[in-house]
Amino acid sequence: MSSQSARDNLALQVKAAVAHGATLHYGGKAADRAGNFFEPTILTNVSRDNPAYFEEFFSPVAQVYVVRTDDEIVDLANDSRYGLAGVVFSKNVERAKSLASRIETGAVWINTFSSTAPELPFGGVKRSGYGLELSELGIKEFVNQKLVLVAKN
Repeated sequence: MSSQSARDNLALQVKAAVAHGATLHYGGKAADRAGNFFEPTILTNVSRDNPAYFEEFFSPVAQVYVVRTDDEIVDLANDSRYGLAGVVFSKNVERAKSLASRIETGAVWINTFSSTAPELPFGGVKRSGYGLELSELGIKEFVNQKLVLVAKN
């Protein structure tokens, strides 16, 4: 973790998630070693009324949800205040592309995670940011553009 307070706050988030009905399958506490490490953690049964459902953990905590249809996948993915990036893993790439087009995030990777390059724009939507960085599109976020229009006489 980035700091002791980040590690300690994460422990409180996990504890609160469990107190509100989540099931802890693995981990859930600071690692027993020097430094600001936290055990990889798996939570299930995180209901929509659990504060953890809408929180970002920024850590090795996975919340696992089970859905039955593609529409449920999209509904779950989009039921968030955040929208930086998402990942779809599937043997059916056309299905994955269809899902990716419906997910409200600034980026969606298919069958990979967090790969990028300077020529690819990156940015989020909702509470995950406004605008882009990197690429030709991103550089325009850092400059002021001006239109000067001269009327014909």
